Amino acid sequence: MKRTVNTIWFLNLAIADFLFSFFLIFNIIYEYRNLDWPFGDFMCMFSSLVIMLNTFASTFLLAAISLDRCLSTWVVVWARTKRTVLKVRIICLLIWIAAVACSLPLVIKRKTHSNSSEQILCIAGFSGLEAYKRATWFRFVVGFLIPFIIILASYVAIGVRVKRLRKHNKLKPFRIILAVILAFFFCWLPFYVYTFLELWLIEKTQKYPSAERTKIKNVFNQIGLFIVSLAYLNSCLNPFLYVFMCEEFKKKLRQSLVMVFDSAFAEEHLALFSQHSQSQHKSHSQSGSGPCLTQSLTLEG
Repeated sequence: MKRTVNTIWFLNLAIADFLFSFFLIFNIIYEYRNLDWPFGDFMCMFSSLVIMLNTFASTFLLAAISLDRCLSTWVVVWARTKRTVLKVRIICLLIWIAAVACSLPLVIKRKTHSNSSEQILCIAGFSGLEAYKRATWFRFVVGFLIPFIIILASYVAIGVRVKRLRKHNKLKPFRIILAVILAFFFCWLPFYVYTFLELWLIEKTQKYPSAERTKIKNVFNQIGLFIVSLAYLNSCLNPFLYVFMCEEFKKKLRQSLVMVFDSAFAEEHLALFSQHSQSQHKSHSQSGSGPCLTQSLTLEG
C-alpha cells in the first residue's frame, strides 16, 4: 500500500492499539488468578507502562487525526502543500515521546507486594493518597479532557464545513462524526468517573471497620472489571471508526478481498480441471489399451 498521510496515522494508531491489546494478556491472567501476579517486579512495571503508554499514544493520535481532518476540510490548499508524509512521521514520533513522558512517572514505582493471603499483588507504589490523586487528575486532564476537547471541536468544525459544502448529502458524514465522538466519550468517561469514585470511597471508608471496607472494595472491583473493559473497547472500535472510514483503505480492502476470492476460485477451478483431465486421460488410456491387446492377440493367432 502506498505511504500517505492517512496510512501513517492509521499505522501508528494500529501499533498503539495492538500493543495495548497484546499486553492486556498479563492483566487477564492476573485477574484470572484472583489478583495473584506471577510475572515478577519488572513485568509488573513494564506491562503497566506499555498499557499506560499506549493509552496516551492512542488518545493523542486520535486528537491529531481529528485536527488533521479539520485542517484538511477548512484549509484545503494549505493541506495539499503542507501535509507531507515526513511531517506526519515527525509528529507521530513526537506523540510517542510525549506518551512515554506522560506514562513513565505514573508507573515507575509500580512493584509487587505480598499480602496476608499469600497473594502477590501488582501495586502502583504511590507514596500516599495525595500522590495517587495527583496522578489521577493528571491522567484525566492530559489523557482524556484535553484530547476530547480537541476531538469534539475538530469534528464540530468538520460538521459545519460539511453542512455548508454538501447540503443534500450530509447525513452520512454527520453519522460518522457522531460515532467517533460518542465512542471515545462513552468508552473513556465511565473509566474516569469510576476512578474518581474510587478516590472518594477510599477517603470516606478510611475509618470503617476492615471487614466492611473489604466488602465495599470487592463490590467496587466487580464493577471496575466492566468499566475497564469498556475503556479498552475503544481500541477495538478504532479500526472500524478510523481505518474503514478512509476511502483509500476501503478500496484496498475490497481489492484484497476480491483477490482472495479470485485466487480461491482459481485454485478450485484448476483443481477441478486437473481432476477432469486426469479422469479423461485415464479413460483414454483404458480404452486405448483394449484394441492394442486385441490386435496383438489377432496377430499372434
